[in-house]
Amino acid sequence: MATNIVAKTGIRREKGWLYFLDKRGDVSRARMARGGGRAVRGQQKVARCGVKREDGWLYYIDKSGNVCKVKMKRSAGGRRRSGRRTAARRAPSRRRTARRTARRATARRATRRRARP
Repeated sequence: MATNIVAKTGIRREKGWLYFLDKRGDVSRARMARGGGRAVRGQQKVARCGVKREDGWLYYIDKSGNVCKVKMKRSAGGRRRSGRRTAARRAPSRRRTARRTARRATARRATRRRARP
């Protein structure tokens, strides 16, 4: 598993904070739920990198505080399994059974109306 360093930021991490790459490609941090200390709302921008993301790559901040990327094993744009195997494993949808019970109920009403007069 080869990692590529995308941006050298050299961030010093503090305890109780979660560091991540935000939508704009900058390093931000947010207070962890069980981080302890005073709760700070929202997120804080730590370093401006402007990293452009590519599909099929996982971006993270390593121990030395640099932004790195690694190739994902299972990405959305990757190869897919054959349709037969996944269709066989898939559970039947509830929507279909709901339609069946509705049809049965309407059929019962129709037979009761015919039988009364």
